Amino acid sequence: MSAESHTQHAHDRGNRGVTAQDASTADGSGPLSRAEALPNEGAAENVVNTRHRALAGGALLLAGVALASANMRPAVTSLSSILGEVRDSVGASSTWASVVTAVPTLCFGVAALAAPVLSRRWGMNPVVGGSLALLTVSLVVRVLGGSWVLLGGTVLACVAIAMCNVLIPVVVKESFPNRVGAATGLYTTALAAGSAAGSAVTPWLDSLVGSWRLALATWMVLALAALLVWVPGSRRTGRTVAAAEPGTGMRSMLRSPLAWLVTGYFGLQSTTAYIVMGWLPEVFKGAGMDATTVGVLMGVLLLVGVPINMVLPPLVTRTRGQSWWAVLMGVPPLAGVLGLLLAPLAAPLLWALLIGVSVSAISLALALISLRTTNAADTGQLSAMSQSIGYVVASVGPFLFGVLHEITGNWSASLTAVLGFITAQTVIGFLAGRPRTI
Repeated sequence: MSAESHTQHAHDRGNRGVTAQDASTADGSGPLSRAEALPNEGAAENVVNTRHRALAGGALLLAGVALASANMRPAVTSLSSILGEVRDSVGASSTWASVVTAVPTLCFGVAALAAPVLSRRWGMNPVVGGSLALLTVSLVVRVLGGSWVLLGGTVLACVAIAMCNVLIPVVVKESFPNRVGAATGLYTTALAAGSAAGSAVTPWLDSLVGSWRLALATWMVLALAALLVWVPGSRRTGRTVAAAEPGTGMRSMLRSPLAWLVTGYFGLQSTTAYIVMGWLPEVFKGAGMDATTVGVLMGVLLLVGVPINMVLPPLVTRTRGQSWWAVLMGVPPLAGVLGLLLAPLAAPLLWALLIGVSVSAISLALALISLRTTNAADTGQLSAMSQSIGYVVASVGPFLFGVLHEITGNWSASLTAVLGFITAQTVIGFLAGRPRTI
């Protein structure tokens, strides 16, 4: 092949975008293409341009992944942090509050079933981009009316988040195959930071602007920022990331005991996490704390996930099994919930720190989805299964937590149920962490 052909080949590849294999090269971990290895000066010039485009696309995509992940929880934690005020303002009942706290996980589960279908039809990158656009709009719409508008807007926001929940791990697996641990750590860290910000900043914003509606609507800025970065970032990586090769299929996943263990761990972890994010502010307030202090405690609780999610995924992916990691992530929240149950005001900051580990276990749950599969197609199938079934099961937790409180008039029965959820999560995580693949 002539030097001119090589040059044109490199130029054509740059125009078409970067494939999943190119993304690994752009990430600094994959081999150079044949054209990139040529010593010809003209070809080398085009190779530099091609590599520059690939590197820029990879970095921009990674930034888009981080920003999209940062939007996966504020829609939930921002509302829960001022739930009592919102409920009183719109004249809603305690049952409505229980429904609102259960809606996120239910939506995540049901909408997750559509994510693989939509990604096969339109491509992963466009679906994630469309989801971020829907999230941006819904965060504004939900504050424009009463209780039912708020509920409907929250449903739309959670549908958008569900798409990202399922597809972001697959984007990571496809685009950064040799850096799954580091990329997973980045997006779970961003997820934890977004969760913490939603809970800690919203009460402050509410106090600052004097309007819970404006405080909640402010989070559309973060969603819009993610959209503006995702569109050019995903375009540069091309549509090839969207087309995963056929894998074992959902039916095979449903017949796999290991897939059910991963799903069980994901579901129980989500149950605990959304009880904590949805109801713990009310538990703290019931113990006699003011709203500002509760906001700080919840911010600290969720901020625990930032260092954990930075460190845990790379470590987890380097160990042969993850069973003892599941135990390590289960024991601290058991102690924290027990302390909150027996002596809530004795050491509330300590209880918050310990309970925060339960929310941070999402990084282990997501890592297991990648570690228990051998290719991106299977990762997508397991991600869809674990999140669709897991979140539907998890939606029962926040609703049950609120109902138990309404029946008993205190939080003891509700917190005891959480102890059971965390114990079951730890046992199932130990089993799911054994080194094998589907």
